[in-house]
Amino acid sequence: MAEATHILAIDQGTTTTRSIVFDAAARPVATAQAEFAQHYPQAGWVEHDVEDIWRDALATAREAIDKAGLTASDIAAIGITNQRETAVIWDRATGEPIHRAIVWQDRRTADTCAALKADGAELMVSARTGLLVDPYFSGTKVAWMLDHVPGARARAERGELAFGTIDCFLLWRFTGGAVHATDVTNAGRTMLYDIHRQCWDEELCHLLRVPMTLLPTVCDNSQVFGETSLLGAPIRIAGMAGDQQAALFGQACFAAGQAKSTYGTGCFMLLNTGEDAFTSHNRLLTTPAYRLGGKMTYALEGSIFVAGAAIKWLRDGIGVIAHASDTHGLAAQVPDSHGVYMVPAFTGLGAPHWDPDARGAIFGLTLGSTQAHLARAALEAVGYQTLDLARTMAADGAKAPETLRVDGGMAANDWLCQFLADLLGAAVERPAHLETTALGAAFHAGLAVGVWSDLAALEQTWTSGSRFTPKMSASQRDPLVAGWHDAVARTLSHMERRA
Repeated sequence: MAEATHILAIDQGTTTTRSIVFDAAARPVATAQAEFAQHYPQAGWVEHDVEDIWRDALATAREAIDKAGLTASDIAAIGITNQRETAVIWDRATGEPIHRAIVWQDRRTADTCAALKADGAELMVSARTGLLVDPYFSGTKVAWMLDHVPGARARAERGELAFGTIDCFLLWRFTGGAVHATDVTNAGRTMLYDIHRQCWDEELCHLLRVPMTLLPTVCDNSQVFGETSLLGAPIRIAGMAGDQQAALFGQACFAAGQAKSTYGTGCFMLLNTGEDAFTSHNRLLTTPAYRLGGKMTYALEGSIFVAGAAIKWLRDGIGVIAHASDTHGLAAQVPDSHGVYMVPAFTGLGAPHWDPDARGAIFGLTLGSTQAHLARAALEAVGYQTLDLARTMAADGAKAPETLRVDGGMAANDWLCQFLADLLGAAVERPAHLETTALGAAFHAGLAVGVWSDLAALEQTWTSGSRFTPKMSASQRDPLVAGWHDAVARTLSHMERRA
């Protein structure tokens, strides 16, 4: 019997769950995906039913294997990548969640975070975790569930409950409850994990009121975590990584100074900083990029909460477009945005502002404004926010990358890629296959089981699809950027007046 060389990657995102089968040349051969419901119990609250997520993960995994014309015996390993910071607590005996998952976008713990900052906690949190005190991260979500689900805190103290991010929950379910583990990239987004000592921090757990009995074992990204028999034959689960770090890995950004930006629901720019945990003085995040063989590689990260979600809002919220792809044609219809700026702070502003109370705003509307101008403004906002991240990284002393590798659903938009290149004054490179998040998970799994021998072998599989070079002059760019900064300032000042 021939040795299995295909890898199944499960990419569990904020709005969809997809499974992709990759061959030994890192080419996607079959894909299955399912969109699941979003729950908004109150303004600023976002929840997922993890039973929906589990159902879709299992169903799409089976469908992708079947579409590829394979059986489970042909799959060498499974890699899992996930929406980070989304928190789940479940019963260790039954595997049942005690509450819907609280999603990374959720802002319900903003007051808790404000109190922690007022008490001076952010300095210690940042020094140990590389993060800021913000509702975005998992730790305060965990405490909220323990405080609001009757009896949960006492049960947690007795060791009856388990916490994990989505990767951890899926691993638990796939292994029938045999393995409670996560990887460094997900652990590093909880505000509970010391990324320098590489362990859960007892003092941080006490500060955030999270019992350490809840916490999973933290592992390298590429190793055999466990085995599942739910897909027809035993398959090793051998790779796990948070979605943005998986995309960095899938883009083959293995050298310090290489950067990628992923455009999905949000936008996340990561710059590989090698063995150095780069300290930001401008409110960027220091985060584990990956850990292989016990050796950590770090990254500097800028997080934008809303990118593709603004396009989804144009489609589903106000009906300006019928399909997300319509934005390309609409943006190209008009010579400029007609002075319209969208600040898409629907769930607060991320880096470098980190204002959880900010809300979305549109400026510059006139009777001449059309749906094309709104669509263009939404796309332009993604570019402006990316420029803000790049400039902030430079202000922190990081060398600006000569080329930015892009991925995610929005990266398929040629107009957006060209606008990014024009704003950044740097080349923007799009890979031949945009599913780099799933590919990163596949890379980790394949490394662990020998489908690929080392990073050099992975790098050889990466191929460029399109390259966009700057065409806009500084005299054109600078007034546009100034208008954006004015719109952001007006948004922030409006929230200050309301406070």
